[in-house]
Amino acid sequence: MKRPTIADIAEAAGVSKGAVSYALNGKAGVSEQTRARILEIAGRMGWHPSSAARALSNSRSGAIGLVVDRPAWVLGIEPFFMQLISGVEAGLASGGTALLLQVTEDAGAEEAAYRRWWGERRVDGVLLVDLREDDPRLGLLRELELPGVVVGHATGVPGIPSVWLNDAEAVRETLAYLAAMGHRRIARVAGPARFVHTRERGAAFDAAAAELGLTGGVSCVHTDYSGEDGARATRRLLSDAERPTAIVYDNDVMAVAALSVTQEMGIRVPAELSLVAWDDSELCRLVHPALTAVSRRVPEYGERAAEALLALIDGQDVADQLLEAPALVPRGSTAPAPR
Repeated sequence: MKRPTIADIAEAAGVSKGAVSYALNGKAGVSEQTRARILEIAGRMGWHPSSAARALSNSRSGAIGLVVDRPAWVLGIEPFFMQLISGVEAGLASGGTALLLQVTEDAGAEEAAYRRWWGERRVDGVLLVDLREDDPRLGLLRELELPGVVVGHATGVPGIPSVWLNDAEAVRETLAYLAAMGHRRIARVAGPARFVHTRERGAAFDAAAAELGLTGGVSCVHTDYSGEDGARATRRLLSDAERPTAIVYDNDVMAVAALSVTQEMGIRVPAELSLVAWDDSELCRLVHPALTAVSRRVPEYGERAAEALLALIDGQDVADQLLEAPALVPRGSTAPAPR
């Protein structure tokens, strides 16, 4: 669905393009009855009067958009998004393109943001994060003909390329490392089950556990990525009669929160329990003991995604990009399993 033009509105209203321009810009030259009719038709067609002046030209907005559909406080505490945004800014810097960021707390508000941005010509394209199963945003981008790049795995979607990381190698490396130190009861504190990357990482954990002969597999608890939810999940796991000897967390914030829980429960890390965080960050290096973590070079991830989107906006053919596999960085929070 293409964005409506002044000519489209004029044709639908049966008036001249000049009359439409007057009405949209609040200028004299048309009757109030005609103005109201033009504004009603423009609104129905997805036109936003506040951006009428810019829409008269074919110039670009000089901005790309990023909507994060999570509570606003997440951006303040989760290093992943700050690193991702810093990488995106690096990818945009040479061309002078700006980043328009919005935080929403439900899918409907996120969809409305894309429609509004595109209708108002505020962005030339968008980055999609936290891809979901059967994600309706992919269909929306095709409907609007809005250029978009997925930060994550959405290969095979026509016209919407992905920049992604294959976590499977890092998952196997992490489990092999823990298994070599004698760990057999391993748990995973994961993010929301609705995200594609959560599901794919879970499948990789199951496959690696089977390959390594971890007959009990890897038990999994889903959370919302917050430190509070990560701490609650850790307490539940450590309260079991057969508690795990190692826990892998889907982000660094939850792993840091888990350290506080172990101190609260009198469980020594790493002597009695090993902890691993996904997405290495400064947080992992500042706590004691420093956290063993999986490094995904998140700023590079953001930079490559921004570059891919700019190329797509320029009309280039952009293929899916698989980045270099993440790597395990051992530190003081892991050790041989207790006897």
